[in-house]
Amino acid sequence: MSNVVINIPELKFSESGNFLLIAGPCVVESEEVVFETAEHLLKLSEKYSIPFIFKSSYRKANRSKGDSFSGIGDIKALKILAEVKRRYSVPVITDIHNPDEAQMAADYVDVLQIPAFLCRQTDLLVAAAKTGKWVNIKKGQFLSGNSMRFAVDKVKESGNNLIMLTDRGNMFGYQDIVVDFRNIPEMQKIGVPVIMDITHSLQQPNQETGVSGGRPDMIETIGKAAISVGADGIFIETHPDPSNAKSDGANMLILSGMDKLLNRLIALRKTINSF
Repeated sequence: MSNVVINIPELKFSESGNFLLIAGPCVVESEEVVFETAEHLLKLSEKYSIPFIFKSSYRKANRSKGDSFSGIGDIKALKILAEVKRRYSVPVITDIHNPDEAQMAADYVDVLQIPAFLCRQTDLLVAAAKTGKWVNIKKGQFLSGNSMRFAVDKVKESGNNLIMLTDRGNMFGYQDIVVDFRNIPEMQKIGVPVIMDITHSLQQPNQETGVSGGRPDMIETIGKAAISVGADGIFIETHPDPSNAKSDGANMLILSGMDKLLNRLIALRKTINSF
């Protein structure tokens, strides 16, 4: 575990000793799904004293098929995320995909997330840094953990030290992803908090249908391993009804399963903290 304090305004329970939870539906597909998910996760955050950041992308730019759902409109979706922040008093994180989006998104959310496949895009990292917001950089599926120091340097050299890194596995052949848990302590050596993206690490990309598959049955396994090696937080995409989700339904955890998972991971965290 790193010693860096994640001091995001409105982030509760930071001193609890629990891991950080970043969770929510893959993309803003409706007010109903977003608010139902946020309210449920907030109750779990309070029940277990877990610091919680609500996650949802206002737009998905990285779709294989041209007709895949990408969003309901940028400003409409960002306003819904801002309403989550206002209504539930929780910080909010969302992806950005090009430099022009950085300040636009920063006007509505607390943390800007750099997608894994864009983690080497200098202009994007610099634009995110200059907003003054926390920046969560996902490690590329094609990179080692220690190579992420260069992405961190780009943000720091732009005047921003508010940085998190998130692992989401590495490509294994063309249609699968595996997790090398050595990357978590390697990235912590860079001096930033490190999060484990559990659900995206269980994707099975590049399927012949043009829609990614997944292994949600392995979510608890990856979560336990991440906590065991000292991850500072976990990232989970969750949805009330993943089978009808408009994006990444194949690897999301059903919302009703979050309580059981968090209960087990917290128990494990207490054991790890006792060492």
